[in-house]
Amino acid sequence: MNPQHFRYKESDGVALVQLDRPDKLNALTFASYRELTEAFRALQTRKSVRAVVLTGSGKAFCSGGDVEDIIGELLHYDAAQLNQFTRLTCDLIQAIRELEKPVVAALNGTTCGAGAVMAIAADIRIAAEHAKIAFLFVKVGLSGADMGAGWLLPRIVGLGHASELLMTGKFIDARRAAEIGLYNRVVAAEDLEREAFALARELAAGPALGLAVTKRMLNAEASMGLAQAMQAEGWIQALCMEHPDFKEGFAAAMARRPPQFAGAPAPMQAPRAALASAAPNQKRPKPSSVPKGHAADKPRKHKGKQKSKPAPKAPASAKRRPKKKG
Repeated sequence: MNPQHFRYKESDGVALVQLDRPDKLNALTFASYRELTEAFRALQTRKSVRAVVLTGSGKAFCSGGDVEDIIGELLHYDAAQLNQFTRLTCDLIQAIRELEKPVVAALNGTTCGAGAVMAIAADIRIAAEHAKIAFLFVKVGLSGADMGAGWLLPRIVGLGHASELLMTGKFIDARRAAEIGLYNRVVAAEDLEREAFALARELAAGPALGLAVTKRMLNAEASMGLAQAMQAEGWIQALCMEHPDFKEGFAAAMARRPPQFAGAPAPMQAPRAALASAAPNQKRPKPSSVPKGHAADKPRKHKGKQKSKPAPKAPASAKRRPKKKG
């Protein structure tokens, strides 16, 4: 991968995606939106990568869209062009969420606008103690719910805090962001890179399949009822139990040693089928859809009404009753 609008490198199963326009506070352009989206999509099938660290260069994580390259241009767009642009921005957030590998956002400084939405699209946020954050959209007369923020933010901080952040567009400091659960952890600026990579390496050493389906379920279950979610989780867990990682995890626990999980799995269709089978009012799946190795693999075939087996005949001696003595 040789990107033009950000830095990229890999080590120990971790990919670093670092926005690299420090003089512009890592503001996004039309081209960088496209390149970042393509990169996150490509990481899905990159077997050498098992976790991602997303960060910025200089004093900011990301200050949102570039004022000259994007904001000024939008004033001259018609409705169709504007809709095409909003789709472009949403594609990036969707690519981050749909990447079935852990994404750790290392917030090295100012995080606002589209940058703030990128941060909440990540799975985990570790921030430097000076990393303030704001969803600025209403400050320029736009909807605070942009690029999926109205869906993502309430699920992280709750509806009340999300409403305040999206409706006021005000900055909050790192301490407050951690208090409301927006940041998972706040560290000294000099420790940010070390902490973020330590966590990413820990995740990269984990079970790739288990982490992939965990993220898939976190996305999917947000729109499910409890019963449907439990049914989907049951199918997913059954599939994981057939994977070598489960046997390795058990063996490692018994031997009291760290597990050595398998490499990143190939794209897998079975869990998606399992999610489909968990749709509301769905009938119980046919036995043929049950993972191999389960009892339902080989259903008994009954043609018509099943005949009961005749009772065994009693021995001849048992048929003769002894005569009563008078």
